[in-house]
Amino acid sequence: MELNGIKPADGAKHYKRRVGRGIGSGLGKTAGRGHKGQKSRAGGYHKVGFEGGQMPMQRRLPKRGFKSALLKFNAEVTLSALNMLDATEVNLVVLKQAGLVGELAKVVKVIKTGELTKAVKLTGIGATAAAKVAIEAAGGSLV
Repeated sequence: MELNGIKPADGAKHYKRRVGRGIGSGLGKTAGRGHKGQKSRAGGYHKVGFEGGQMPMQRRLPKRGFKSALLKFNAEVTLSALNMLDATEVNLVVLKQAGLVGELAKVVKVIKTGELTKAVKLTGIGATAAAKVAIEAAGGSLV
C-alpha cells in the first residue's frame, strides 16, 4: 500500500450537487428553490423560532421555574437498595460500582424507602433523619 493509493471507502464521499447549471442537469433555472418568496431569494431566510413577525412562542409564554445545574451531581439511595447490597462498609465508590448512583454523582443521601435488616457502615454519605434512625436501629452507623 502506497500513500498515493489510499482512497475513502465506497459511498463515503459524494459529489456536491451543482444547482443552476442548465436545463439538462435537472436543477437549472430556479435551482430547486421553487418560485418567488423569501426562501427563493439569496440571503432570504429567517432565524429559528421566527413566526413571520407574530410574537414567537418562546416570548408569548411566561418565564417559570429554575433548574439547578448542580442537580446532576446529587443522588439518592433507598434503604431497600442498601439492603440488597453485599457490602457492609458502603461509600461513594461502592455505590458507583454497584450501579446505584450515576458516575457523575458527588453527593449521595440515603432516604427512608423500604426496610434495612442488616448493619451497614456508611462513610461519606448523608442520610435523612428518618433514614438515620432506621440505619442505627439495624445496628449500622454513619461516619
